Amino acid sequence: MRFIWINFATMFTGIVETVGKVQEIAPNGHNLSFWIQAAISPMLKVDQSVSHEGICLTVEEIKEDRYRVTAIEETIRKSNIGNWQIGKAVNLERCMSLGGRLDGHIVQGHVDATGTCLSVTPENGSYLYRFSFPKAFNHLIIEKGSIAVSGTSLTCFDVADGAFSVAIIPYTYEHTSISQVTPGSLVNLEFDVIGKYIARMQSFPVKTGE
Repeated sequence: MRFIWINFATMFTGIVETVGKVQEIAPNGHNLSFWIQAAISPMLKVDQSVSHEGICLTVEEIKEDRYRVTAIEETIRKSNIGNWQIGKAVNLERCMSLGGRLDGHIVQGHVDATGTCLSVTPENGSYLYRFSFPKAFNHLIIEKGSIAVSGTSLTCFDVADGAFSVAIIPYTYEHTSISQVTPGSLVNLEFDVIGKYIARMQSFPVKTGE
């Protein structure tokens, strides 16, 4: 029998807690530092992990209603954070506490790739978004499976080769940064962690007799 071991050291649910706003951006060598204004700032502490648009970043400094985080070169390369501008709305979620409800799905805050919004279609109050993504990740997305789009836990459907759709309810549209996503926008994607472990295990099958 084979078991899947997942590191739960830092875990999110993909349920956006609040939306912050980028106030300042400062280059720091190959890195970028950001000051984020958010209602949860007074509740944060230095060294705490917070998901920003699906990117797990560490709180470095807090000043009243804002705080500072830094994205390293690897994060900048794999996500859309290098395109952030002052005033950008940012989905925020503090890490899940032990014993809390998992209302979304297991999200680590480790961005796998960026996706591109292909279309946004209003549908009598809800919204249908379609995204493209690198085809190298085709094996990690399934019909009615979970995916984190800029840190928001969503269910994908109409899955095709390098594309998928999600339906956004009015509450999510009004209380996350998805309302700012338009055709051509880049979003951060994190594929289901269990699917990634299974894919890895299939690549290295256990030999019998060992």
